[in-house]
Amino acid sequence: MTLRFTKMHGLGNDFMVIEAHDDDPLPDAALWRKLSDRHTGIGFDQALVILPPRHSGTVAYYRIFNADGGEVEQCGNGVRCVAEWLRLTGRVAKDTLETGFSLDSLGGRIEARFGKPGMVSVNMGTPKFSSEGASTLEIEGREITFTEVSMGNPHIVLRVDDVGHAPVAALGPALESHPSFPRRTNVGFLQVVDRGHAYLRVFERGAGETLACGTGACAAMAAGRRADWFDGEVDIRLPGGSLRIDWSGGNSALWMTGPAVVAYRGEIDIP
Repeated sequence: MTLRFTKMHGLGNDFMVIEAHDDDPLPDAALWRKLSDRHTGIGFDQALVILPPRHSGTVAYYRIFNADGGEVEQCGNGVRCVAEWLRLTGRVAKDTLETGFSLDSLGGRIEARFGKPGMVSVNMGTPKFSSEGASTLEIEGREITFTEVSMGNPHIVLRVDDVGHAPVAALGPALESHPSFPRRTNVGFLQVVDRGHAYLRVFERGAGETLACGTGACAAMAAGRRADWFDGEVDIRLPGGSLRIDWSGGNSALWMTGPAVVAYRGEIDIP
């Protein structure tokens, strides 16, 4: 079978994007892992499968599979790429590109809109915190303080003094698979620069550290805003580039703005 795909990325967080129908067979976990291999496959952090809409008022339904083959609920850089793919293929009415259109996923409904050329804004909904304040865990004799928050998928956010020297490689996998997080979790290491700027590295569930994590940036904003580290608009710089996050707090919607880029289109023969 020949599988046609589009390779896309948001700040280097890269995706294999395919279109399918509800009754089409999809790769199993082993095949997703094979396709994600950067030496012998296509190479990606996540695969995005765009499907017909399942609810009225939405343009499409999308599914997300990590490089390890597991399906996850949401991906902020991924949904911007889905929106851009739909725009490029003419699936979105032109009069809704700037006013906004809705997409649906396992993690819930998302609104997307286009402003500056090459930039996509998405309404990621309201952050959901797991507790009233910070939480702690002991890892290898160290007490780790973090904020646990969901952006349609699970995150914990740790504040660090210097993101460049943060123990991402050691603490990331230890926290991702800690028994306290039965579904595993994404782990963000946040350095606050001032009330409008921050640095962030994210160890993503099922993918490892990536160049950028959109929902991770949203979770960092949510944690920082609640702790009064940030104002309502923050530029969060990840290894792959910057995302602008807007959130006024409370039950208001959190918006993320960033690029979505097509790298190439191709096809691959699969068993």
